Amino acid sequence: MESMLSKLKNTVTKVTADVTSAVMGNPVTREFDVGRHIASGGNGLAWKIFNGTKKSTKQEVAVFVFDKKLIDKYQKFEKDQIIDSLKRGVQQLTRLRHPRLLTVQHPLEESRDCLAFCTEPVFASLANVLGNWENLPSPVSPDIKDYKLYDVETKYGLLQVSEGLSFLHSSVKMVHGNITSENIILNKSGAWKIMGFDFCVSSTNPSEQEPKFPCKEWDPNLPSLCLPNPEYLAPEYILSVSCETASDMYSLGTVIYAVFNKGKPIFEVNKQDIYKSFSRQLDQLSRLGSSSLTSIPEEVREHVKLLLNVTPTVRPDADQMTKIPFFDDVGAVTLQYFDTLFQRDNLQKSQFFKGLPKVLPKLPKRVIVQRILPCLTSEFVNPDMVPFVLPNVLLIAEECTKEEYIKLILPDLGPVFKQQEPIQASNMILLIFLQKMDLLLTKTPPDEIKNSVLPMIYRALEAPSIQIQELCLNIIPTFANLIDYPSMKNALIPRIKNACLQTSSLAVRVNSLVCLGKILEYLDKWFVLDDILPFLQQIPSKEPAVLMGILGIYKCTFAHKKLGITKEQLAGKVLPHLIPLSIENNLNLNQFNSFISVIKEMLNRLECEHKTKLEQLHIMQEQQKSLDIGNQMNPSEETKVTNVGSQQIDKVFNNIGADFLTGNESESKEDGLQNKHKRVSLTLEEKQKLAKEQEQAQKLKNQQPLKPQVHTPVAPLKQTKDLTDTLMDNMSSLTSLSVSTPKISASSTFTSVSPMGLGMAFSTPIDNTKRNVTNGLNANMGFQTSGFSMPVNPNQNFFSSPSTPGATTMTLGTPSTLPNFNAVSVPPAGTKQTQQRPTDMSALNNLFGPQKPKVSMNQLSQQKPGQWLNQFVPPQGSPGMSSSVMGTQMNMIGQSAFGMQANPFFNPQNFAQPPTTMTNSSSASNDLKDLFG
Repeated sequence: MESMLSKLKNTVTKVTADVTSAVMGNPVTREFDVGRHIASGGNGLAWKIFNGTKKSTKQEVAVFVFDKKLIDKYQKFEKDQIIDSLKRGVQQLTRLRHPRLLTVQHPLEESRDCLAFCTEPVFASLANVLGNWENLPSPVSPDIKDYKLYDVETKYGLLQVSEGLSFLHSSVKMVHGNITSENIILNKSGAWKIMGFDFCVSSTNPSEQEPKFPCKEWDPNLPSLCLPNPEYLAPEYILSVSCETASDMYSLGTVIYAVFNKGKPIFEVNKQDIYKSFSRQLDQLSRLGSSSLTSIPEEVREHVKLLLNVTPTVRPDADQMTKIPFFDDVGAVTLQYFDTLFQRDNLQKSQFFKGLPKVLPKLPKRVIVQRILPCLTSEFVNPDMVPFVLPNVLLIAEECTKEEYIKLILPDLGPVFKQQEPIQASNMILLIFLQKMDLLLTKTPPDEIKNSVLPMIYRALEAPSIQIQELCLNIIPTFANLIDYPSMKNALIPRIKNACLQTSSLAVRVNSLVCLGKILEYLDKWFVLDDILPFLQQIPSKEPAVLMGILGIYKCTFAHKKLGITKEQLAGKVLPHLIPLSIENNLNLNQFNSFISVIKEMLNRLECEHKTKLEQLHIMQEQQKSLDIGNQMNPSEETKVTNVGSQQIDKVFNNIGADFLTGNESESKEDGLQNKHKRVSLTLEEKQKLAKEQEQAQKLKNQQPLKPQVHTPVAPLKQTKDLTDTLMDNMSSLTSLSVSTPKISASSTFTSVSPMGLGMAFSTPIDNTKRNVTNGLNANMGFQTSGFSMPVNPNQNFFSSPSTPGATTMTLGTPSTLPNFNAVSVPPAGTKQTQQRPTDMSALNNLFGPQKPKVSMNQLSQQKPGQWLNQFVPPQGSPGMSSSVMGTQMNMIGQSAFGMQANPFFNPQNFAQPPTTMTNSSSASNDLKDLFG
């Protein structure tokens, strides 16, 4: 078995090599490169068909080669007859030009070994497709072996042959004389073309209305290549030695029968006794019934029966056949329109291309790729037609594999990506590409994305058209995961920010913020903290939609597990930005509640994290103190005096804070005792100062005692005690001032807060013991006179200082229950702290109510569009809100002309009518309705 396969392979290789060498001696090879043997065609399938390319232009062609070795068995005069017949057919084909005839690219060339000519690119002959594989390379290519004709291909192919015959009969006054499946060629696009004019007959009186065609008598002694195929020949050729245009119509009937019967003709002819065979055939044709044509579709069965009629005048002519209902198929009509597209003007083309998306799904993929796609891409040279053609091309691209897309579609899309003229067409092209951006980014190779697709997105963001900018901003989040990070960070994000800052459209500005909020998850934490959040403070407008967009970005960053905002940024940048925005006059109740809800969450987390850190540092400090006490068994007298003075000063501060807020001395004493257990860590400067004092005490201990000089000393203890007593007296005199401080109920709220009052109340760090007293008194006095009222728990002091010298802790209200956050890492004892510890804010929670549950980014992404902002709005049943207030609806921001999806960032109830200072897009009152729900 193996030896047989090897022998067959060697034979095929030898034949191919012989044919190649034969072609190499032909003048055709001077201009064309001959490739692989792909098919066979012509009378008796004698022509071998090779693919090839023109050397000068690299244009693809088909090379037809007749190897003279096939006729070595004939006598010389018979060889000459065969060669003359083949030459005549090719020469006649070369002179004729029609879309339904095979187009010759290079005329016939003869060499010693072969005949050759070049045509348009060819797939195969109809005979090859129907299963006749004679003169094909072995093994047969799967492209031909597995090829199946679709109904639309069959219908339109037969229509094309009918149109070709109509041209020959009516315009050229010629009878083809050998219409067979061998002489019908399928080109690379799938179109059916007529060839094989070896036996064509021209009219002897072409100018007259009734042409006359001479006919030669059948000569059975001639070689088969010098005679037409008798199985497709009309009976009158043999029996009455006559022919006319109706004879070709009989041949067309036999071709239709063969197409629907796997390539078998209706009658088999005995070539040895041709006359007897045709006499029997004539008798069968006279009694031909519909039962013999059951394999033919019913809608064309009667027409085939007429074509096979014995009487030529009964047969339909070619023009009549082109108009039968069988060819009124939507697919066939569509393909026919494409073949006549060059005859249409731009208006007709645009109308056709608009309706084409409804037809494409009804056609087979191979037909679309072979027949329709090349016609569509050829229209890209017409800039005005690109907006009408492009949607159809991208629709086809969706059904193609990535390899097919790269090979068949992407090369033609390259110039379209860069098209910018005319401007109106360019804008339409941008919109179409943006709507199919996920397709482009999925199937386009990375290099082409970087070079062609992303620059188009950047161009859309910078386009003067507000509609294009809006659409681009709405679509970017849908494919953000497909954009590489450097391009997003260095090119895309800066353009989105510029669009937000420079636009005069409220819709563009809001959509820029929405877009940023949606793509935050694809960015890294430090880029968001260093680049995105500072950008929010640069936005100039204060419309409610813009403010809610800013709030949304803060909320996303704050709640996202991967991102998050550090407590330093919360305290230093975020909250100082959000708090003033929350009291903008344009915000309604729901929007204000959304701001306050987020601010409370941030404050709660800030308090919890920092309190946890301070508690751990306090534990470390206490452990360090116990070690220091153990090492210093005999502390110096000065250290004891310092500790006593510090404790007395702490007591004074406790009393002052309590008297200042409540006027209740007994309560302040109790709170002072409780606050002794809430000691905070020292600042770095204070720790360094204590370390120096300890080091100095150690040195004094190790030194020799000094001899006292003769003078009258002043007792240091007395001096210290006098100083403290004096300070205590001063404090008592201050507390006894007649300042009316009404008690504030725990249910009261912030009424008016001046910036000066806030600054003096919250930013007065106390560095040392001497400055503590003065700064504290000034802060207290300024705080009282600023008109700042707040809820205060009468059972707790406003200021409560632990016994640690030089540090104070300011608390507001009663601490609420906090979530258990992971403790901050605590450096080991003795490690220097490079950052000053901020004041404990643990009691702020009483002002803001219970903490809201946190929402993860995954939960955000799972919410329906339009519900994104609902997480910022307090529940409908919140205390203090009447049902009428919660039912109030705000004016909706408008809807753009492109029908965007609901914006997932915002609740429509949160949008107030924008002020007239902003220039909105085309419908001022409807710019954002469709974008935001």
